[in-house]
Amino acid sequence: MFDFDARTPEMLDLLKKLVETESPSSDKAAVDRVGALVAEECRRLCAAVEMVPNLVTGDHVVARFGPQTNPSRGTKRDGILLMHHMDTVFPLGTLASMPFYSKDEKTFGPGVLDMKGGIVISLTALAALQAAGQLTRPVTLLVTSDEEIGSDSSHELIVELAKEAALVLVMESGLLDGSLKTWRKGVGDFFVKVKGRAAHAGGAHEEGRNAIEEMAHQVLAIQKMTDYAKGTTLNVGVIHGGTVANVVPDFAEAVVDFRVLVPEEAGRVSAAMQALAPVTPGTTLEVSGGLNRPPMPNDDLMKTTFEKARQIAAEIGLEIKAGGSGGGSDGNFVAPLGVPLLDGMGTYGEGLHSEREYIFTRSLPERAALTAALIQKWS
Repeated sequence: MFDFDARTPEMLDLLKKLVETESPSSDKAAVDRVGALVAEECRRLCAAVEMVPNLVTGDHVVARFGPQTNPSRGTKRDGILLMHHMDTVFPLGTLASMPFYSKDEKTFGPGVLDMKGGIVISLTALAALQAAGQLTRPVTLLVTSDEEIGSDSSHELIVELAKEAALVLVMESGLLDGSLKTWRKGVGDFFVKVKGRAAHAGGAHEEGRNAIEEMAHQVLAIQKMTDYAKGTTLNVGVIHGGTVANVVPDFAEAVVDFRVLVPEEAGRVSAAMQALAPVTPGTTLEVSGGLNRPPMPNDDLMKTTFEKARQIAAEIGLEIKAGGSGGGSDGNFVAPLGVPLLDGMGTYGEGLHSEREYIFTRSLPERAALTAALIQKWS
């Protein structure tokens, strides 16, 4: 068994370097600076590194470790895919008010939890296995640049690499108590536009067709599509409309977040959204959008995968628990492929996407030990 506790200082050093290289999703140059650091660390560990270029978002990093690092299609699936993202929700300059530091068994900083800690865990586990001569199978490390904004440029790459794997480990953060995420809701957005007719609010009110009034009818209809029993929620979270108070508004727009726990609910909600019809005479309605990430259900394959991981963890003295999340990750793209998958393998803590974001420092060596054991013992 590896002594990852002794590696905690170097893990914190690497985490500090990654966190202090700020990387908001929308800033390609900033994200590429983190990508360069990750690529450098991978090359130091003798990985074959490929930078997948993007014009708008940062370049993705694909690093292959171990024997037969670039197997041809059709060969036996015995490799493991470790998935990460290096973009964060924090704008450049956040470090000025939210510096990286450790105190009272916690480590704070923008992106420590979501999810630069996961990158550190994977690199440390691979370094330990390699130093001991125990990296005996292909391992692919994928670090993408656009997870926080929908994974549009990385989606196809994720699916391509996952199809070649015997096991996919998503190094996103675990739950507060360290539980892995064995289910996630599917996530999507709808965009609703209403067109009315403008008129003077005092002199020709009856000639107008109030788009905001029509949108109010649609908001009520959309919210009623929520089905808590099935884990389905719809939330009209943003509305824009009108120009000034003394004009009957001729337009209104809304953005709807929706989440589904089971795949068939995505079809029901999409059909219901497309079936929406205007209530106010003289208005028109346009609905676009749909599911961005399919659900990751706690199905039989997930249960079998978790149980196998639980047994491997027990062999090295670790207890792991199962939980889930209403939020999505890149693991959602893997779930429909029928490939064994574990999510929430990264650090755990609290306050992600906020100025309170922190990890329990002990989660770094603990998760590195779990990751190394799964790479070693998965069959």
